[in-house]
Amino acid sequence: MNVALWIAAGLLAVVGLVGGALKVVTPKAKLAAMRGGEWTQGLSDGLIKGIGVLEVLAAFGFVLPRMLDIAPVMVPVTAVCWMALMVGATVTNQRVGQGKLAVATVMYLAIAAFVAVGRF
Repeated sequence: MNVALWIAAGLLAVVGLVGGALKVVTPKAKLAAMRGGEWTQGLSDGLIKGIGVLEVLAAFGFVLPRMLDIAPVMVPVTAVCWMALMVGATVTNQRVGQGKLAVATVMYLAIAAFVAVGRF
């Protein structure tokens, strides 16, 4: 079970790090032009970068506390926060008609729920 939790947390960390870094360093216009970038419509550049920062922080929160044995309770707390982020992402994807991306965010939400339950 511990190995499965590490794999799940690691997967979410990679998703958060890559997705968050992309949002932080890429201008809004370029994100909007990318495939699946419709979700950026109506959002400010600052909000998009803020979401990216939260995703990067979550990436570290999924692995570092347990790895370093410093406040390991932060891993399930991070997972619960990630779940809230994924609920917002799912709603946004549905709002702009991106059903396939909404399915992906629900899968990330389910993986985060597994991590939260397993680590609490």
